[in-house]
Amino acid sequence: MTAPQAEQTQHVEQTFIAIIGMAGRFPGAPDVDAFWEGLAAGTEFITRSPEEGTGRVSAYGVVPDADLFDAGFFGFSPREALMLDPQQRIFLECAWEALENAGCDPGAYPGVIGVYGGCGDTDHLAMLRERRDLFPGVTDWQFRLACGMDFLTSRVAYKLDLNGPAVTVQTACSTSLVAVHQAAQALLAGECDVALAGGATIRVPHPMEGQGDDDVLAADGRCRPFDADADGTVSGDGAGIVVLKRLEDALADGDTVHAVIRGSAVNNDGAGKVGFTAPSVDGQAAAVRAAHLLAEVSPDTIGYVEAHGTATPVGDPIEVRALSKAFGLGTDEKGFCLLGSVKSNIGHTDAAAGVIGLIKVVLSLRHELVPGTAHFRRANPEIDLDTGPFVVRAEATPWPKGPTPRRAGVNSLGIGGTNAHVVVEEWPDPALPGPSGPSGGPQLLVLSARTGGALAQMATRLGEHLKRGGTPLSDVAWTLQTGRRGFAHRAFAVCADGDDAVGALTGAEPHRLVTGRAAARTAGVAFLFPGQGGQHLGMARDLYEREPVFREAVDTCAELAAPELGLDLREVLYPGAGAESWAEARLATMTVCQPALFAIQHGLALLWRARGVTPEVVLGHSLGAYAAASTAGVLAPADALTLVLARGRILDGLPSGSMLAVPLGEAALLPALDGGLSIAAINGPAQCVVTGPAADVDRLRDRLAAEGVDARPLRISAAAHSPLVEPALAGYAELVGRITLRPPAIRWISDRTGAPVSAREACDPASWAAHLRHTVRFSDALRTLLTGGEHALLELGPGRTLSGLARQHPEYRADRPVAQSLPHAADAGGGAAELLHATGLLWQAGVPVDWSALHHGRGPRRAALPAYPFQRRRFRLDGPDPARDAAPAVEPTGSEGSEGFGGFERPELDADYVQAETRTEKIIAAAFREALGLASLGVHDNFFDLGGDSLIATRLVAGIRAELDVELGVRAFFRAPTVAALASLVEESLTGEPGEPGEPPVGDSPLEALDEQERP
Repeated sequence: MTAPQAEQTQHVEQTFIAIIGMAGRFPGAPDVDAFWEGLAAGTEFITRSPEEGTGRVSAYGVVPDADLFDAGFFGFSPREALMLDPQQRIFLECAWEALENAGCDPGAYPGVIGVYGGCGDTDHLAMLRERRDLFPGVTDWQFRLACGMDFLTSRVAYKLDLNGPAVTVQTACSTSLVAVHQAAQALLAGECDVALAGGATIRVPHPMEGQGDDDVLAADGRCRPFDADADGTVSGDGAGIVVLKRLEDALADGDTVHAVIRGSAVNNDGAGKVGFTAPSVDGQAAAVRAAHLLAEVSPDTIGYVEAHGTATPVGDPIEVRALSKAFGLGTDEKGFCLLGSVKSNIGHTDAAAGVIGLIKVVLSLRHELVPGTAHFRRANPEIDLDTGPFVVRAEATPWPKGPTPRRAGVNSLGIGGTNAHVVVEEWPDPALPGPSGPSGGPQLLVLSARTGGALAQMATRLGEHLKRGGTPLSDVAWTLQTGRRGFAHRAFAVCADGDDAVGALTGAEPHRLVTGRAAARTAGVAFLFPGQGGQHLGMARDLYEREPVFREAVDTCAELAAPELGLDLREVLYPGAGAESWAEARLATMTVCQPALFAIQHGLALLWRARGVTPEVVLGHSLGAYAAASTAGVLAPADALTLVLARGRILDGLPSGSMLAVPLGEAALLPALDGGLSIAAINGPAQCVVTGPAADVDRLRDRLAAEGVDARPLRISAAAHSPLVEPALAGYAELVGRITLRPPAIRWISDRTGAPVSAREACDPASWAAHLRHTVRFSDALRTLLTGGEHALLELGPGRTLSGLARQHPEYRADRPVAQSLPHAADAGGGAAELLHATGLLWQAGVPVDWSALHHGRGPRRAALPAYPFQRRRFRLDGPDPARDAAPAVEPTGSEGSEGFGGFERPELDADYVQAETRTEKIIAAAFREALGLASLGVHDNFFDLGGDSLIATRLVAGIRAELDVELGVRAFFRAPTVAALASLVEESLTGEPGEPGEPPVGDSPLEALDEQERP
């Protein structure tokens, strides 16, 4: 970074506006990256066809697949999508893509987001009226609602849930740059914190002939800005949106700043010109000069101007004179500033022209290259380039960084005289100074989509993007975690670096990408704390080294335990070189092992809570009950550690004993017990643990082996939960009595009784002594947990013992998420990757996560990543175009009984297709299909998932009510939004009995009770 650039980053001007995201659709280019590739290569994206007998060439800048739209993503029914003006459809998709490019999820962003934009005037409304046969029951007002320019930005605000100003701008060709100016002013005034700004002009089908005044259009279909042979412009379609934020906020939030707007100005020519449509030198010059003054820049520091440049014989000379006049007020230097116009490549995109020019400038700054002006050979003789500040070049010109910031102007002029000018400045590379989180260590990449197909495509796109390198994986993870909306279909991978991520995302290692679905409602979490047995040297080492919350908890426990133990638990858990044998011997004792395990479990509980994962229920196994009680608020952590230390001393002081895991049920095992043996734990219907004197346990093991029963000794050197502990119970109860005990603040399931712990039991010292002695009935506790809610299960401790017991329990269902916080001793790793994997499983299940905690509260930068892969279908009123490849688009079908229009194919849904069977179901299904414009629909398909809304529902309910002669209101429909559910309600109302087949009735009341307030 140069010294001036370093100084620039230190001084953040309060009036600077950061451009933090961009998206667009352009002639010949479906996105911003493809647009730039074409510009840099000098490509002209104009479609031409000779006009027979006229000598003219019809030309148009055609946006590819402008009739494709992902209706389901935005909650539109196919029929609604067909009605919606294509430019509004594309503007909506661009708005979503721009916010994703900025790493801004409107649902999670704490500030206010506004939207400013405008669109062109099309014939879509007239086409709708010509094809009324496709829209039975639809009124002309609804047609106008689907096409009106006034609704462009408010529709975006509604569909994206934006609460800031939604302002539709109409100033003809300068519309989108005026929208940028207004958005910047709104940010500076504090009306919003983020603003979308742009415009769209899209015509489907695109016009090729008779599109305008021949005096304005180039006869040969080529747009030649500033050239001597220029004889007119070329029309085109396009859309563009930029995302703006106050610069100081963008830097504080770690946004990628593509460039900054230093200043902008808007004015009108007024009456000082020869006609309404004529341009004015003075008016244009005044807007440019005002922008310079507001930006506080001298014109001689501006290296490029993206002109309006329409290539009309009158317009270009006037514009260059106006620019030269404005520049001349600040400098007399000649030939220092490049002049160009993107219209030479794509044509005049009308309402979208200004913002597309702005996007071109931002890309030129990023790539240090100014694309050439296509078709330029020699200057228009009416344009004086020799004595003015400007130079026009047909070839691309390098624009390298220098000792001072590079600057550009963007000029946009509207018929009627509304002029807009914006001064843009580069900003230092976002990889340089600014907030950045830890880049080392594994990262959790999370993906989500509305459909499974989109999710798979999203993973592939991201993998291909990461192949190109250049983006820190921590930035990628942070952007995915905080800058993307969470949908039902979810996938995640824990990756060590970029190459590892590519393998996980592109299918090279398919097992690495874990896919699943989020629960319909936010999932709760149950914390499971294991007992002794999984301990090992180095457990959770990564967490101790990387996670301050965890480290502080372990440090506190170690310091509290040191006076009694005479050693530092941390030296046992994480011994230095050469001290492993000493540490292993200490960890083998109950006195040291039990407080060490408690410290790890307590630290994990605090770490998970810091990550936003708070348990609704806790359950511990034997020793784990103390961490569970502490988490539930029954014991203060220091008091819990006091009891654990005492427990370890008691168990170490017992006569020689051991424990044996036996794969038999309680009833089958009891007859085999003799001597001092007893059942320490019942972990499952056929899983028990026997405890007692070591010699008795060994004899039982030999006897079982002879009978073919494979019993396994546990790594516990004491006979816990056996009669051997009885002499110590009175003293232990007395110690508990000196501890402050509180009722559980969180539901705590007892591993001794299998039932939730009551306030009385939690505060009774005798129950704590009984817990030390009596059988652990963990299988009963699991039954209570698994039948008491749809909680995700999270094990907090080394290994996966409790996770395995839960999965083997008869009450366990395969769709219940189970996660482990730490790896097993046999698995390499210190816990960081396993904890991220568990975080991914919980997020996938729908558990909210505080992502900033994964980055220690200081997030990395947001990165520009591939946008959502919309699952588009073709929507066009003039029918299929046989010259085009229709895949993957879907046109309206011509199914029987629909007067030539059977509707669109059923989109991808989670519900399986089930055909209507009863008369009631068939009538309701037919009403659904007609209202939504679908050719087929299953009885379990949700009306609202298919794009239905309250307006459509009102019409639909009226039709069903008349057809079935039943009292039916909209309120009931909202309660039962599938064919099967609504049919069941109708049948219950008509007969008093639930309808069959289908779903059970929704609610306990007949329709009359549900609809009391909805009846006309």
